[in-house]
Amino acid sequence: MPGPRGARVPPLDGCDSAHERDDLRASDGRGSMHAYRYSGPSQLLTAASGTNCRLVSDGEALFRGVVAQPRHVALGLRALSNCVRARFYTPPGVLEPLLDPVVTVGQQQLRFEGFSGCCSTYARFDLAEDAFTDIEARTRGTTNVDFQAPMRAALAQVRDDSPMTLAVGRDSVAVEVGGGTIVERKVPFPLRWLRGLGEVQAYLSRMEPRFEISRAEALRFVRALPSRSRHVSYAVPLGRGLRLTQTKSTAGVAFTGTERLRLLEDLLPKAESLAGYAEPCGGSAWVLRMGAERFTLVLSPERWRGFSGEGQLLGALAMDQVDEALARVQASLHWQDRLDLEELSRESGLGREALADALALLAARGHVGFDLQDGAWFHRSLPFDLEQVKRLHPRLQNARKLAEAGAVQLEAATEGLRARVQSGDVSYQVSVTGIDSTCSCPWFSKHHGERGPCKHILATRIVAEERST
Repeated sequence: MPGPRGARVPPLDGCDSAHERDDLRASDGRGSMHAYRYSGPSQLLTAASGTNCRLVSDGEALFRGVVAQPRHVALGLRALSNCVRARFYTPPGVLEPLLDPVVTVGQQQLRFEGFSGCCSTYARFDLAEDAFTDIEARTRGTTNVDFQAPMRAALAQVRDDSPMTLAVGRDSVAVEVGGGTIVERKVPFPLRWLRGLGEVQAYLSRMEPRFEISRAEALRFVRALPSRSRHVSYAVPLGRGLRLTQTKSTAGVAFTGTERLRLLEDLLPKAESLAGYAEPCGGSAWVLRMGAERFTLVLSPERWRGFSGEGQLLGALAMDQVDEALARVQASLHWQDRLDLEELSRESGLGREALADALALLAARGHVGFDLQDGAWFHRSLPFDLEQVKRLHPRLQNARKLAEAGAVQLEAATEGLRARVQSGDVSYQVSVTGIDSTCSCPWFSKHHGERGPCKHILATRIVAEERST
């Protein structure tokens, strides 16, 4: 069996290994169960010329490159690890932390991404080709590992002049630094993150830029933040910098939980600038540009709101006809770092609306992400059974039960859809016009669509689609 995660071994000359996923079974919403089969044990081989490490994995090295600015990369990876290890509230029923950064090797980008333990804060660390002086191997793919204490300790010791090599395999990530190698192995992927990874991309795709300030101004702003805040605050441009206020401002970026934004503090001395983005439902994104590296921090509208429960993609998941368009779009995906929507439209034969629905569904299934700097989707595919995504959303499952039970009665409408939905002993009125929907239920009255459609609106759309086919 493989050795322990976070093991420190002498420098690698190369890894020759094979790994086959034997089974994946979803448990509850908190995590997943995986069974792995290996071709043999991990080995530490000593020869006359030195010591080599043979790591048994799935055989293919996804990436191996020599880092140009080791301190930048080490700080970025530690900041991502700090986010993943943080918890800003405790979700009901979730006791164990989820500590599994996802690593994607694309055509020209290496991306690390993950959530805080409460799933309310998302971080992504992107490295362009220029972040490496030499790229020895590159094969597109995705894996996920858990950064343990040995990796974090090694990254903390990296300096600007420390030679550093980063290697990614299908079941491991290795950092070669200081005469040794830290290896982190693949771990079970939390299913709760699968929902969140899709939802956060929906937020990112709607973000609008609000400001970009220099490193000095960013340091001044972040270091002056209160250590903790439960109220909505606004970062508003003032001269060359920012001011913090609790007065609503459309020119600023709204956020809650100043402690979440402090995750950027250790990176700021190496940053060139800090850009702020706002989203209509109250989410925010903060992007540090560091030359060939970028660090993106995305905050949910409230510190207690995990992205996994936002429901922004439920409308697309409820529409079965999207699946028909899915195959056409997927045929054009080849790990692009930037998806050209006009080209995708030509190749798939889909109009703008159908293509948007297909991309939303692909995001929900973990196949695409959104890059704020490029303002475009990129392709990455999580190596798991993504057909179970629809089963991970209780709201969607409840909507399907209402539809199957005949609880939805469509009514005549001059425009859009109108329906009466019987839920238990109560009847609710639903109206759907274009992208706007309303419902008389308590959920909609509380959230007004900011956390996705309620089950009654979803059930109405499902029944209307079934009758139109």
